[in-house]
Amino acid sequence: MIFESILMLLAGSGVFIAGMNMMSQGLQKSAGKGMKNLLGRISNNKIAGVGIGAGVTAIIQSSAATTVMAIGFVNAGVMTLTQATAIIMGANIGTTVTGILVSLSSLDISLYASLLAFIGVMMTFFSKDSVKKIGEILCGLGLVFVGLDAMSGSLNNPEIKSFFMGIFTAIDFPLLLILCGMIFTALIQSSSAATGLVIIMAGQGAISIESALFIVLGSNIGTCVTALIASIGTTINARRTAIIHLLFNVMGTIVFTAFIWIFADWVVATLASLIPNLQMQIAWFHVVFNVTTTLLLLPFINHLVTLATRLVKDKPEEVQERKLRYVDELLLKTPSIALMQVKKELEYIAMLAKDNIELSFPELIDQTGKNVDVITENEAIIDFTNKKLTRFLIELSPLVDAHEEKVIGSYFHVLNDLERIGDHAENFMDIGTQMKAEGLTFSDTAKAEIGLMHDEVMEMFVLATDAFEHKATGRLAELTAKENVVDGYKKKFNASHVERLYQGACTTDLSPYFFSTIAGLERVADHLVNVGYSIVSPVGSQSDN
Repeated sequence: MIFESILMLLAGSGVFIAGMNMMSQGLQKSAGKGMKNLLGRISNNKIAGVGIGAGVTAIIQSSAATTVMAIGFVNAGVMTLTQATAIIMGANIGTTVTGILVSLSSLDISLYASLLAFIGVMMTFFSKDSVKKIGEILCGLGLVFVGLDAMSGSLNNPEIKSFFMGIFTAIDFPLLLILCGMIFTALIQSSSAATGLVIIMAGQGAISIESALFIVLGSNIGTCVTALIASIGTTINARRTAIIHLLFNVMGTIVFTAFIWIFADWVVATLASLIPNLQMQIAWFHVVFNVTTTLLLLPFINHLVTLATRLVKDKPEEVQERKLRYVDELLLKTPSIALMQVKKELEYIAMLAKDNIELSFPELIDQTGKNVDVITENEAIIDFTNKKLTRFLIELSPLVDAHEEKVIGSYFHVLNDLERIGDHAENFMDIGTQMKAEGLTFSDTAKAEIGLMHDEVMEMFVLATDAFEHKATGRLAELTAKENVVDGYKKKFNASHVERLYQGACTTDLSPYFFSTIAGLERVADHLVNVGYSIVSPVGSQSDN
């Protein structure tokens, strides 16, 4: 009988965790825009950072995911340690929503709430994405209550209740209880599940409320294991972020442990007088712990950062590998945010490609040699980003909904177009270098013609990037008009060059370089049109050269 009850307890825990994960994924998909808006407001304002961390965690129902996401941002270099610390503090507050949700099972609503699983499953059969997302959320929420009901039912057995009471009586020492909470949470990597199980056990009388409070404190330290694992192999600052998460929870646990240990009877009596429901007492204690710890440590964020910096020292001898500027593998845990960062990465290499087209012009026309190193480095970054971001998008594609999958499809094309633009800029530089080696220069007329095309292309860059970054569809007609001008220039200037050859005003040695330059600028214009029109629908390159 005890064996069957334990199996039921384990099965209930599994269903609960599966429900939490499903609900979290559904919430992430549905609230992707909301999370983007929140994270887009990241600043050095510590209170705002706490609010953003709490908001994002309340949305996705996972402090571990928010913390790992913060580590990913730090690793990518787009968030400072101070900003990440505020986000993590907020995440600890946001995760308490789960405990309150679990405590609702004490109100005899589990049967009705469990029906949400059936309703949610039915909704996933609809073709509309928004309905599917809501169905996934409802199904996850229903499974949470199914799991809670199974766990609660397993503890109704007097034998297993006595079994657990015996265990917790034997280890009825605060530090052992905290250790128990730490180990259990570290093993299942979910403080929500650990807290939920403690709340259910306390509600069934299998554990005293005093013991439950210490286990909940331990679970807050145990949840740091996820972040510590995620920080392995990352940058120094990313590892410091994980350490700050651990320090925050350890310091809070030390303060609360000392207070509860000394004033245990008063704490229990106060909770009982304020909140009659035993399960809700534990859930709201969890809220008080995280809010109070945040209020205590918020003024000392800079000190936490300093301490983490001393614990995880810089290693100058480490060779810094080239990495993406805004994207990190850890962001795959939050696909909507990952997609937002991919767009930033594309905007960054679009800027590099634009710079290279601009810098290559004096190398082509005047053969200065001053910009060669900058162009070469920018091109190396573009090529690296193309390879890494392509792999990242392949990994991200199965994690998003149908609409975002189309966006990823368009991003593949944009990435290819930008990489090709970078290649053309490098080709222009190489043409100038080769002409200089051969002692050749374009005539003034040829320079003027190339200059006209180049100016049109640079104006197209502004239009295309503005359309892509801000979804400015109003720019597309103007972009197309500019492309038509460039196409016209190509035909006109090729004919003009042939005419100069007939007149003896130009040599045939220059023809390959002139024609290649004019053709290259026209192809850049084609790629820019593709970039601009990617906001309407996924498109293929007009030119593969």
